[in-house]
Amino acid sequence: MIIPAYWAEGRIQQQVDGKQVTVRRFGWSDDSAAAAQAHADARTLAAFERIASGEKLARRERKVAYNGADGMPIREEIVQRAGDAVITRNSYGALCLNTPDVLFLDIDFESQKVDSGAIEFALGPALVGGLLAGWSAGSWIAGVIAAVVVFAVALRIGKQRKQGDASAINPGPEKRAKARIARFMQQHADWHLRIYRTPAGFRLLAMHAVFDPASAAVSDCFKQLGVDKVYARMCQNQGCFRARLSAKPWRIGIADHLRPRPGVWPVAAERLPMREAWVARYDAIARDHAACRFLEAVGSATVHPAAQRVQEVHDDLSRAASGLPIA
Repeated sequence: MIIPAYWAEGRIQQQVDGKQVTVRRFGWSDDSAAAAQAHADARTLAAFERIASGEKLARRERKVAYNGADGMPIREEIVQRAGDAVITRNSYGALCLNTPDVLFLDIDFESQKVDSGAIEFALGPALVGGLLAGWSAGSWIAGVIAAVVVFAVALRIGKQRKQGDASAINPGPEKRAKARIARFMQQHADWHLRIYRTPAGFRLLAMHAVFDPASAAVSDCFKQLGVDKVYARMCQNQGCFRARLSAKPWRIGIADHLRPRPGVWPVAAERLPMREAWVARYDAIARDHAACRFLEAVGSATVHPAAQRVQEVHDDLSRAASGLPIA
């Protein structure tokens, strides 16, 4: 897990085969700004030499946050350290817990898909209703309006008609997620998982052991439990696990983005007051919300000391036991 305290950018501009070539690369360091610049310059020189030799490489790296940084270090402000865990502020302003070996995973409930059968059921009445209304009023506009209204009503009826049968065959997303967790625990009785409710699903925290994010055990766990594929790839590329600790701004009434855009770190000194004002407003509102709610612990009673330390930090900062609304 690499979450650097310092960032810099290197730049080389030279003629190659009669054409001007400019190459830029980022560098990073936990030691100093000078060390970050030296790293940037070395990476820039290496990239320039490869490009000059004919290799097809991007001439410039984009300044992106964690969500787009496949294989690059996490580019976020370090807010606090807790042992090996690092708490950062992400690109939209929320606090996140990053840990190199304590396993977190989120299981988001699947979004409901449009029922094609219900649509087919609604199309016929909508077409008939539209034709009749258009003929009676002598207006195609009236026919279109009537068709839309009839379609909406018929679609609702069609969904309700199928709901009883479908619920027995195809349970809701929350039930399916619970079933996956139950099946996993039947096959891994030695595991100890804490289960939390998030606005979009469940969060699981493994307490019995620590894990290598790139290990087969983690990959298999992600697949069996249906973890988001982007998150799974990030864990492998970044060498860490991650859990959001504070509310998403748009869920607590904050419509404007973290300033300055696009919210990645570091920020120029003259723009820091803008960022700090936004963060102060966000923190004041976010303290009345939780990021998740603890539900239960399942499996064995084994607790790894590292997982225990991370769990205490997570539960405190996410307000998991507060009873506050989750956002």
